[in-house]
Amino acid sequence: MDDVERVEVTDIRVPYRDIDMNGQLHNSAYLAYAESALSHFWRYRPPLEDEPHFQASKIEIRLHEPLHLDDTARLTVTIDKIGGKSIGFNVAIEKDNVLSAEVEMVWASTDPETGDPVGLPEDIRDWLYGYLK
Repeated sequence: MDDVERVEVTDIRVPYRDIDMNGQLHNSAYLAYAESALSHFWRYRPPLEDEPHFQASKIEIRLHEPLHLDDTARLTVTIDKIGGKSIGFNVAIEKDNVLSAEVEMVWASTDPETGDPVGLPEDIRDWLYGYLK
């Protein structure tokens, strides 16, 4: 499923379960795929003690060309913004180099105990700069 050697890229083949009655990918599946790609990307961040929690504070999906059963989609994660307490991710979903959808997600960094916003750790910030658009 993921034979690409870049941590920001994930390939997915569209299964039958994600197809609607019109033969197209369910709208919600675009978000699920983007979250899977982001989860894969996030696994490669630098290890930290006392890492903050991250939670989505914004999600936006722009649909362009529909995906269908057995299509292979390439998902590419890029960083749009690195704020003091948040990260803006973009996930481009393409089939045969044609843009199918774009998913924008903003994650807020929070204290695990209180849920209050906290600053991004410098190690994570430095790592993210390598993927900034």
